[in-house]
Amino acid sequence: MTITKEAVIEKIEVVGSWNVQVATDTVIKEDGTEISRSRHRHVLAPFTSSKDSDGKWTHTATDISAEATEVQAVANAVWTDAVKANYKTFVESQEV
Repeated sequence: MTITKEAVIEKIEVVGSWNVQVATDTVIKEDGTEISRSRHRHVLAPFTSSKDSDGKWTHTATDISAEATEVQAVANAVWTDAVKANYKTFVESQEV
């Protein structure tokens, strides 16, 4: 009896102008026959943003180096300089 576990990227979607949503299935097989499948989703945005007590914004670029190459390719294609600038403007305008 051989049991294997495999992570398979099933879907990469661009949601809105800058969110890259990734759906990854974990597939468990016994002797080549699938016996279990579960899905995990995560969303990537171009930056993590924060505002300090002086009102200055810091936008730290999202590190996508650990993502699969196909996810990196989509993020790099979508996150143009214009999209990044629009994201920063959006985030800064959301302050309540």
